[in-house]
Amino acid sequence: MPEPTAARTQIRVGQGFDIHPFSDDPDRKLMLGGVHFEGERALHGHSDADVIAHAVTDALLGAAGLGDIGSHFPDTDPNFAGADSIELLRAAMADIAAAGWRAMNVDCSVVLEAPKLAPQREAMQRRLTDVVGAPVTIKGKRAEGLGSLGRSEGIACWAVALLESSV
Repeated sequence: MPEPTAARTQIRVGQGFDIHPFSDDPDRKLMLGGVHFEGERALHGHSDADVIAHAVTDALLGAAGLGDIGSHFPDTDPNFAGADSIELLRAAMADIAAAGWRAMNVDCSVVLEAPKLAPQREAMQRRLTDVVGAPVTIKGKRAEGLGSLGRSEGIACWAVALLESSV
């Protein structure tokens, strides 16, 4: 009689990146990690341009082997114009779960000169953690005046996600 096969846990890592320039549109809102930074200059993009939510989504989709944010939510599709990036992340998480994966954690490094993230860090981490279903951490980093990010021309985010699956 064959021995029962024990479930084997698989772990996968994904990396995400996003960058957006600042916008001159006074009607746009700066959204980072699903949190509105009131009174701050917004980012330009097809959706709400939330670089943190976008990088997190890319990292999670990549770890699950499900492509990237652009293949799921193309910026050429008018249905995603002005989209809430947290809702895009929520939809991606549904696809990730359907593929049999569960997030273990996500870590983000955000490069920007302003605004300061610290006053909203807990709110951003909480918002993203609620959607991802696992801890999401955010660290703010300065470019120290170097390059376009150092000249305050935009904001970039790198994210790393860890997923697990039982097969």
